[in-house]
Amino acid sequence: MNPSITIRPAQAFDETAVMDLLEKTGFFRGVELAVAREVFCEAVSGKPECTYQSYVADTGGKAVGWVCFGPTPCTVGTFDMYWIAVNPAMQRKGIGKLLSQFAEEVIKQQNGRLIVVETSGLPQYEPTRRFYEKNDYFLAAEVPDFYAPGDSKCIYLKPLY
Repeated sequence: MNPSITIRPAQAFDETAVMDLLEKTGFFRGVELAVAREVFCEAVSGKPECTYQSYVADTGGKAVGWVCFGPTPCTVGTFDMYWIAVNPAMQRKGIGKLLSQFAEEVIKQQNGRLIVVETSGLPQYEPTRRFYEKNDYFLAAEVPDFYAPGDSKCIYLKPLY
């Protein structure tokens, strides 16, 4: 991993870089990008009622990766990891793993006990699913045709103990 990568809280000025890296992955539809922008902006707003926690992997003052997570409403110690993505030009350098491990540590500090991640079952998401499995998440459920006909929702879990 590149030692010049640091993880820091996302700031409003990171919005363009984060949206750019999400678009460059080629994985997200327009409606998903709109939700990502909304979540990002809410997370960096500083509003005390916001539960989204947003961090970027930074190199040279530019966000090259993003993770966003938060406590799952109506649960005790369960957290959702809503977004994790790395600029394709920076993938396969350990940045996703670094972001994931960072999120897990922050969640543990907040008495988190379980992380839930959802992703698509489409073939193009196979590397995403392998990423979670290599990082000790396990497939707990698959909901057929959830996102669209032929596009299942894969739900991964990682207990934190």
